[in-house]
Amino acid sequence: MTENPSHGDQPWEEMLRSMLGDGADEVLAEMRARGFDPSTMSGAQDPMMMQFALSQVQRMLAEPGTGPVNSDVAHDVARQVAVAEGDPSLTGGQAKAATDALSVAELWLDAVTDLPPSVGTARAWSRSEWVEATLPAWNKLAAPVAASVADALATVLADQLPDGVDDGVAMPGMPAGALAGLGMDPAQMMRRLGSAVFGMQVGQAAGTLSREVFGATDIGLPLLDDAHTVLLPTNVDGFAQGLDAPQEEVRLFLALREAAHTRLFTHVTWLRGHLLGIVEQYARGITIDLDVLESQVRDIDMSDPDALRGALSGGVFGLQNTEEQKAVLLRLETTLALVEGWVDEVTAAAALPHLPHSVALREMIRRRRAAGGPAEHTFATLVGLELRPRRSRDAARLFQILMNDGGQAARDSVWDHPDLLPVTGDLDDPAGYPARRASTAEEHADVDAALREIFGDEADAAGEDGRSGEADGSDGADKS
Repeated sequence: MTENPSHGDQPWEEMLRSMLGDGADEVLAEMRARGFDPSTMSGAQDPMMMQFALSQVQRMLAEPGTGPVNSDVAHDVARQVAVAEGDPSLTGGQAKAATDALSVAELWLDAVTDLPPSVGTARAWSRSEWVEATLPAWNKLAAPVAASVADALATVLADQLPDGVDDGVAMPGMPAGALAGLGMDPAQMMRRLGSAVFGMQVGQAAGTLSREVFGATDIGLPLLDDAHTVLLPTNVDGFAQGLDAPQEEVRLFLALREAAHTRLFTHVTWLRGHLLGIVEQYARGITIDLDVLESQVRDIDMSDPDALRGALSGGVFGLQNTEEQKAVLLRLETTLALVEGWVDEVTAAAALPHLPHSVALREMIRRRRAAGGPAEHTFATLVGLELRPRRSRDAARLFQILMNDGGQAARDSVWDHPDLLPVTGDLDDPAGYPARRASTAEEHADVDAALREIFGDEADAAGEDGRSGEADGSDGADKS
């Protein structure tokens, strides 16, 4: 490739030249003609981050892709972010205090709900351990929208690369023509780039969350395949600092919420699939306005990690919510509110006899969830939707009404079947839900009775035919 010293001090241009070889000048000229000048990208760039990005691009192009989200990149970034503010190993005392709190929480919950304890064990995790355990779930949740974005990127950007771009392409530490050896065309290269960038986004999200969450259930979705209860002592202790409540009370209250969530996800066997299915239905229905993407992408500084994260948000990529999408979002918001409302009520009932500051702690967590904490904002960036249970207070009131009218059994029976879940209208009028549910149950009973009558008659007739055949020594078939 011809030397061009005028660009030697621009890391982003160096990366393009190493990727595009002899075709780089043509691509750079075309980018400038479109108002997308790489020379403006690198002035304030962190050299370490740039080197990291370059190494990730090299690795991503040198190895087969791992799907819409490059899980290897996500893992590396998440681990780096998790320890960026320190991730000290837990002391024996911290671990014991956390697991003891979770054990006490189970005993207190036994007195206020008929749902039994989860079958897992109590765990105390560092931030890095939380990343390792939950990252597969984050990758899965982000994959559908990542696939849509990757396809859109390939469609919009592939035509900006010259024909034959595979020939002579070199990455740092890679021989020229490496892309040709991998059998990649420009569209495939862009998909791999998108996969790596989304991996960086997922990793950044998971790593950031690891510094904020208290357990494995803060976001309201089940992130673990098993039924362990978890606390992160470093984060719990940091949250408790500056509060009027003693640290032990804060730990126990958060342990109650974690244990209540885990009971619900463990013993309401359909709930996990129901929630994740709604999220997947939403993500797979995402459409991307290619005109919006094409007009925006040339203004994105892809060498800036903050710009990359912003680029993957719904606003820049023009994610479109159809009427069907809006209905799915409403279902998700209502279900999340019901989960949060039940946990809120059960936790409050379990904590009140034991924790003097339980009322204040309950209100603090309520406001944190309703306002949208780091988990909600992070997920909104990843998937284009927010997980704020805005109506959790209405849901909690509904569960309180059921408890007052029929006790624990009536309150917990809401989770007997997904068809019996309260809907948005029930949150508008929680007091009227018991009567509406009773009416629905009567209708279902009438339908069941009719089905039994129909199929019962057919079964009786079949039985009579069978007995008749046995009596005359035949097998009941027409042998004429």
